[in-house]
Amino acid sequence: MDKDKYYTGIDNFRLAAALLVIAIHTSLFKSFSETGDFIFTKIIARVAVPFFFMASGFFLVSRYSYNTEKLIVFLKKTALIYGIAILLYIPVNIYNGYFKMDNIMPNIIKDIVFDGTLYHLWYLPASMAGAVISWHLVKKHGYKKALAISAAFYVAGLCGDSYYGIAAKIPVLKDFYSLIFQVSGYTRNGIFFAPVFFVLGGFISDSRRKVAFSKSIIYFVISFVLMLAEGMLLHYFKIQRHDSMYIFLLPCMYFLFNILLHIEGKRFKNIRTASLVIYIIHPLVIVLVRLSAKLLHIQGLLIENSIVHYFAVCLLSVITGIAAAVLLNKKLVKTKYDTKTARAYIEIDLKSLEHNVKVLKLAMPPNCELMAVVKAQAYGHGAFEVSVHLNKIGIRAFAVATADEGIKLRKYGIVGEILVLGYTDVARAYELSKYGLTQTIIDAGYANALNRQGVSIKCHIKIDTGMHRLGADYRDIWNIEKIFTMKNIKVCGMFTHLCCADSTKPGDVLFTKNQIGKFYNLVSALEEDGIKVPKLHIQSSYGFLNYPGLKCSYVRAGIALYGVLSSPYDSTLLKPDLHPVLSLKSKVILIRQVMKGESVGYGRDFKAERDSLVAIVPAGYGDGFPRSLSCGRGSVLINQCRVPVIGRICMDQLAIDITDVGDVTVGTPVTLVCAEEDSRLSAPYVADSYGSISNELLCRMGARLPVIVKYGS
Repeated sequence: MDKDKYYTGIDNFRLAAALLVIAIHTSLFKSFSETGDFIFTKIIARVAVPFFFMASGFFLVSRYSYNTEKLIVFLKKTALIYGIAILLYIPVNIYNGYFKMDNIMPNIIKDIVFDGTLYHLWYLPASMAGAVISWHLVKKHGYKKALAISAAFYVAGLCGDSYYGIAAKIPVLKDFYSLIFQVSGYTRNGIFFAPVFFVLGGFISDSRRKVAFSKSIIYFVISFVLMLAEGMLLHYFKIQRHDSMYIFLLPCMYFLFNILLHIEGKRFKNIRTASLVIYIIHPLVIVLVRLSAKLLHIQGLLIENSIVHYFAVCLLSVITGIAAAVLLNKKLVKTKYDTKTARAYIEIDLKSLEHNVKVLKLAMPPNCELMAVVKAQAYGHGAFEVSVHLNKIGIRAFAVATADEGIKLRKYGIVGEILVLGYTDVARAYELSKYGLTQTIIDAGYANALNRQGVSIKCHIKIDTGMHRLGADYRDIWNIEKIFTMKNIKVCGMFTHLCCADSTKPGDVLFTKNQIGKFYNLVSALEEDGIKVPKLHIQSSYGFLNYPGLKCSYVRAGIALYGVLSSPYDSTLLKPDLHPVLSLKSKVILIRQVMKGESVGYGRDFKAERDSLVAIVPAGYGDGFPRSLSCGRGSVLINQCRVPVIGRICMDQLAIDITDVGDVTVGTPVTLVCAEEDSRLSAPYVADSYGSISNELLCRMGARLPVIVKYGS
């Protein structure tokens, strides 16, 4: 998905919102119609600042963010901008007599925290407060409660703003708002006003589907008309103390933002920065325009004509904003990986991932849930990219190998169960509890040690039914039952692992069926002893594909989720239409002529038997492409032709023979692992060619390669 294209509507409306703010502060239609000016500047233009809050929330408050660093960066950046703006407007404040007020220090502190040191600067501290409040509300309570709490703050703000005339008639509320107004001049601030719009922005970001364009327009028009009626009625009956907060502003903004998400097209590079500069600088431009009008004796045109005044301020503000944005963005160059700039990269197709989820779920028995195994960077596919997308499409159970992998998922914003399949030191019990991870009990002794930590932990008991790796012995019923009674161990599940479920050999099939029988015999014994049996799971990918009829609570889908089998020669009872998700790609960076008899690479293992063209590809075993595929054992795809890898594969480069391939230039794409089921370059075939399995090949790729996401062809 092209994010620049996808967010064009949001970015372009930033400029419109900045111009609406200028309209508010210049009273656009005041020279011609007081009523028209009120409708435009006090009602219609009030969408501007909430939009800015929602745009910030859309990119910041989303659960699917890496960690608190994103919030900290936002706060630092906003605080820096606020500090610069305060300094910028000191001359204006001196001219206005700001520093001659009584009780100057308390008032300066109040203004810095709430009201802004100039009328429009309140937006910056409000952004910081709103970001912190909304971010923590969503993180702690989720969207439903966060929206309810922030909406309650908004309603409280309404009563101190557009509905103050009603609230002031109730003595308790009047006293409450009198106290509030001693601290903040308005309830239009970062506590009452901003959080709900930040949360709404994050909610829209995390929603799987946008509201349909036609519905968004209809609902926006309805909400907009109702907001106009609301504002006019409040104004007519003189209920407002201020005029920035309306009930119907909330649905109006929600549907407006959804409309903007449907707008795609070319994005103007500097529009975000320019819009911010316009917002910050326009009061200074107003002063300059007024000063120029007086010096040139054209007050009648530039000041008294409010429309001309507005357009003059807009023109100078936009010119200044664009110039500043160009200068700033020249210095703020951000590295961005894409298919053109990456030397080598993993490409994952989220549409194929969705397809595999759908196919697997359709084949599962009723009341069985898919548990996505995303250990080892989601088998090399990118734990963040895969887990976030799976969570968005409704997957609520994940499995990882380590506690650290689980903690990362939580920091990505993943909700639902996260089962740690491997060992975690009991000293980390607090972290398991803090991040809501579910720990695997590897035996009775481990359960005792974990219980003694004094922290309540969700656990699944692993049962050893014959693999003899991790797990409590299936025959040790007494100790297994004891785990269920431990004070700090909350048993939420029980599982085993089938060690040869991928094999169809009669002996292996018999062994697997015995494993399954042992597990269910234990379950029956526990039930007979009055133990309430928790959720059960037995099948990993091959366990499900070869034994699909088992009635369990989960299927732990690992390699199958990513659309491949471990080996190209594996045959399974269930044959779902799985689509490979991952491709490994690079490009030609150098082409050289190698004469007959000359060698290429370390050890001179390749010697040209003819005059040859050799291309250098910047990918190697450091990127997970195995060294054992050197010297012709491996091949790649270039211009639809399979060509051999020649010489030894290096850590960061490899060489290919392109003598018989036409039209190869520097930059020509090269595919090392292909996301096609039957391709000889698919992960199972590539892995088999050096005596391994696709699981290992894929996992080795996740160390340093960037992951580039696509959605379908």
